[in-house]
Amino acid sequence: MKIAFVYDVPYPWHVGGIESMNYNEAEQLAKDHEVHYFTTRWEGMKGEEFTYHGIHYHAMHRTEQSKIYRHGRRSIREAIAYANSLKRMYDYDFDIVITNAFPIVHLAALKKYCKRVNAKLIVEVAEVWDRDYWIKYIGRVAGSLAYPYSVRAIKGADHYITISSTTTKKLENLGIRKPRISVFAPNLDDGVIGKIRKEKVAKSKLVLFSGRMIKEKRLDRWLIALRSAYLHDNSIRGLIIGKGPEKRTVEDMIKEIRMDGKIRVVDFYKDNIELYRKIRKACAVLHMSEREGLGIIAIESVALGTPVVLPSDTPIPREVSEMCVVASESQIPKRLVEIANSKNPDRYIFNRKNLAMYSKSEIRGFYKALFSKLNLK
Repeated sequence: MKIAFVYDVPYPWHVGGIESMNYNEAEQLAKDHEVHYFTTRWEGMKGEEFTYHGIHYHAMHRTEQSKIYRHGRRSIREAIAYANSLKRMYDYDFDIVITNAFPIVHLAALKKYCKRVNAKLIVEVAEVWDRDYWIKYIGRVAGSLAYPYSVRAIKGADHYITISSTTTKKLENLGIRKPRISVFAPNLDDGVIGKIRKEKVAKSKLVLFSGRMIKEKRLDRWLIALRSAYLHDNSIRGLIIGKGPEKRTVEDMIKEIRMDGKIRVVDFYKDNIELYRKIRKACAVLHMSEREGLGIIAIESVALGTPVVLPSDTPIPREVSEMCVVASESQIPKRLVEIANSKNPDRYIFNRKNLAMYSKSEIRGFYKALFSKLNLK
């Protein structure tokens, strides 16, 4: 079949979790189908039209990071320009169009195209914003108008793919029926993770965090939990991997609680291999975030055989959190000590079957079943 992926920000020219997931899907489907990718043109691309890893790229609108985001928000002007560039799709007769719900304004053009050529429209949804969030994002007047527009724009697809049960529930609240929604978020590179898991490693008493160093990650509580665990077992150490506006605050707090030398802070590694090896060696990954759409680091850690500890008020979706150790903040230090001294860390990892929905190796099988459900051959 002829399949069009329509995403405004392309991986690997722009690196991000959702972008890499979309690329994984396109690359795998290109093994069985003719896949085209309609996107924006970034520095480093070969031109407006080219083929990369079996995918036919159409990058008609030139852009860059500073244009996509303005004043910390997505640019409406760029979203409209991108939507207008999709006229190029009318040169092709696609059977399926797969797109992301954002940046919203392109959805009307895609529904019009699919109706004209009788193609099926599949919308992938990472987030569903309510009225309050829209107002917070772009102001009261604009947000009050954007919310009902976004609801109308999202509705009307043939099928939806969400990254979590939480997002699924929000779509249902908009009136979209559950049979038209699937949960699938293929972020795990099975080959790479499988190789790391086969490497012989001696588990240390290292507790790890990796991610953006922002207030929402609640690294102050992370540090307090680590210090408390250390007071129970002074062989426990901490490692924080990341960058962000809270880095200086975190470093100052480490000194303030007299844990310098016990907790290290390092920048993000250049590739996932080094990160995965650190995770594999750690006794546990501790994640205290107050806002998290998926929790990719938790999924990767479980896949690597390292237990993940979460607070009982975790926002991480059920299908991820039920693979992890969930405890009240007061009990987290005790659980960390318990895991650090366990000879069998696997007993702290649950429901590994859930990993299937995050595996790249499941992509072709998932879409084959979905296409059959949509009466596509």
